[in-house]
Amino acid sequence: MSDPREHLQAWLRDAHAMEEQAITMLTSQSARLENYPELKAQIDKHLQETRDQAAMLERCLERTGGTSTVKDIGAKMVAFGQGLSGLFVDDEVVKGSLANYAFEQMEIASYKILIAAAEHAGDPDTKRICETILQQEIAMAQWLDQHAAEITRKFLERDQQGLTAKH
Repeated sequence: MSDPREHLQAWLRDAHAMEEQAITMLTSQSARLENYPELKAQIDKHLQETRDQAAMLERCLERTGGTSTVKDIGAKMVAFGQGLSGLFVDDEVVKGSLANYAFEQMEIASYKILIAAAEHAGDPDTKRICETILQQEIAMAQWLDQHAAEITRKFLERDQQGLTAKH
């Protein structure tokens, strides 16, 4: 691959698969969150953003002649397994918040790479879309960072009281 547009298409496919994985993970988490309404509301908000992001990336791929199906299927299978794993841990909400924060950091790095690649490939539309998505990912990561201690304390308090703390 010597054409920067080929790399851009490959990385757009990766990003689309990443967003499809995020949709599966966030949907699974949201369905189980019962005792953390603020976290559930934030996850639901970001879930809608993520669906929109996947659609924007799909349009970028269509415009540049790429497709995303094979990687998306693999990403969904991995995310489904990750979603099921929450059923078997006592501290699902804490580990889920940790996993979400780490995933957001990976997304942030991915979009920074895509922005640079789109700029280098002369694709201002893709660059603009990735800059928009980047801001949403940064906002979600900041929210998770700012609320990690609060979620952890609430989990520990509920657990000490013998209440359902897991989700």
